[in-house]
Amino acid sequence: MTTRRIRGAAAVVAMAGAVTACSAPGSGGADGGEAAESVVIGVSTEPDTLSPLLGYGKDGNSKIFDGLLARNADLSLKPALAKALPEITDGGRTYTYTLRDGVKFSDGEPLTADDVVFTYRTVLDDRTNNTAKSELDAIKEVKADGDDKVVFTLDYPYAAFAARTVLPVVPEHIAGQQDPNTGAFNTEPVGTGPYVLTGWSKGEKLTFKANPGYWGGAPKVKKLTMAVIADDDVRATRLRSGDLDGATLPPNLAATFKNDDGRKTHRATSYDFRAVSLPTGNPVTGDTAIRRALDLAVDREAMVDKILDGAGRPAYGPLPVDDDWFAKDVERSQDLAEAGRLLDDAGWKPATGGVRAKDGRPARFTLYYPSGDKVRQDHALAYASDAKKAGIDVKVESATWEVIEPRMKHDAVLAGFGSTGDPDFGLYTLLHSSLAGDGFNNMALYDNPAVDKALDTGRRSQDPKAREAAYDDLQRALVENPGYTFLTHIDHLYVLDDRWKDLTTQTEPHEHGFASGPWWNIEDWQPKA
Repeated sequence: MTTRRIRGAAAVVAMAGAVTACSAPGSGGADGGEAAESVVIGVSTEPDTLSPLLGYGKDGNSKIFDGLLARNADLSLKPALAKALPEITDGGRTYTYTLRDGVKFSDGEPLTADDVVFTYRTVLDDRTNNTAKSELDAIKEVKADGDDKVVFTLDYPYAAFAARTVLPVVPEHIAGQQDPNTGAFNTEPVGTGPYVLTGWSKGEKLTFKANPGYWGGAPKVKKLTMAVIADDDVRATRLRSGDLDGATLPPNLAATFKNDDGRKTHRATSYDFRAVSLPTGNPVTGDTAIRRALDLAVDREAMVDKILDGAGRPAYGPLPVDDDWFAKDVERSQDLAEAGRLLDDAGWKPATGGVRAKDGRPARFTLYYPSGDKVRQDHALAYASDAKKAGIDVKVESATWEVIEPRMKHDAVLAGFGSTGDPDFGLYTLLHSSLAGDGFNNMALYDNPAVDKALDTGRRSQDPKAREAAYDDLQRALVENPGYTFLTHIDHLYVLDDRWKDLTTQTEPHEHGFASGPWWNIEDWQPKA
């Protein structure tokens, strides 16, 4: 390839323990004793399932499971369950992996090639409710060659395929006896990873313990609890009180720990963007002139400065401005005059109360954001304020996802997306018309032949220059007809007791906190001397 690297996903975490308000997890010093062996982390959300067959851990680094490959800190690929990176033949259509010797699942059963085959075939089965299966669209066949080799045959050369094989592998002898959609494996998983789930109280916590038979060596951190605390303020309070060892926090709350000598703030860049979906079926948001005017009306720089306290970057599309694949000529500033001209030319004329109208229809729509998410709330309110300056009335409402989901095909949503690994990983599911309305895939029901063509070229071409040109074309097409108003890319902030040495973060996807942070490689942590 050119200087553009394949990038990947960030991590999930693990271990056992309990959250107790009466004891401080950080007490006891940093001597490698009990305090360093037990970690309690506060996160805002929990997964719906712990089964990779339904999408859990698909971007890698799940601490319950391993994939054939994994990621280094810089997101380069490395062997995991495979002995080495794959052997690629037949012009990029055949990938052969040889499994590592002696790997066992946490129940003591050996890993075999049949487990790998079962995992991929089940994910691809139409009866399996995995909304991410289109990410493995290139696979024509997967088969075992003896106990230790797995051979993937692709329908077409897929430049990013190796990065897809961070998908966690599950044991056929357990998961194969259950319905993948409803079986107990979804909440009682068994894997080859460095940690084992010991308990899950929905909405409260997940507890894990170190896997004593882990092929990568026994972790120093023996117990961990992921405490599920939706409210940002409560999470910060519990961290400050010593109830938590670490937490994911929004910028304003992370800043309150700036002068805390016992804790350290870790900042991770990300592909995680905030954007407003503009459903094509809505007569206002589906109008291209309205979409383009909104894109020009927003003040992205102000959002970064005021909402994110500088911890982020303006988003001019789904790819961050510092990404190798970002098309530099799509950066644009707020331009209310041009927004007004576009609306005038399209027949959206100033009317009652400063709200434009066309053929008697006011330029008005509802924008939902999930309740309790202060960062999204602030983005939504700033967006509505900017839109008003262009004569577009945006009514901001909060709701639970149970309320939002059935409405998002018609109403705008302050959405969050972003995947690491390769442009194909995040853009195809976000924009391709074949996935319109498929759950959270293409939630705006966006349909643009030029974008579909670019996505297909980017997915199927082996030529780095052809892929680069395709994704550049895609980003320019989104400026001319945006299905979303892209607002900001958010840096993820984590505050953690300073008891371990040389901690790092990865560039992260939208899913974070539970699945990433400085604890992305907690199995490798070493206590400070």
